[in-house]
Amino acid sequence: MMATVTRSDFANRLRERFGLTTADAYKMVDVVFDEIRDALVNGEEVKFAGFGSFKILEKNARMGRNPKTGESAIISARRVATFRPSNEFRERVAKKS
Repeated sequence: MMATVTRSDFANRLRERFGLTTADAYKMVDVVFDEIRDALVNGEEVKFAGFGSFKILEKNARMGRNPKTGESAIISARRVATFRPSNEFRERVAKKS
């Protein structure tokens, strides 16, 4: 079974690595995620060298179908967050398997 890394895990790793207080470690994690979210909401792309990039895609409304009933339905226009891993990220993940 795959493990899940949580906000607490990030904070604990920062606390252990840099000797931060628990409160400061949580604040740092929150600030990083808030900055990423705010940039995406404002239409900016977020890039991390060696990791990947996040951006928002605008999807148009389209016809789809309910897979359970087969009934046609309109899928509304929406904005979705996407992540594209860097080549380095992909290579490191591939080596792990």
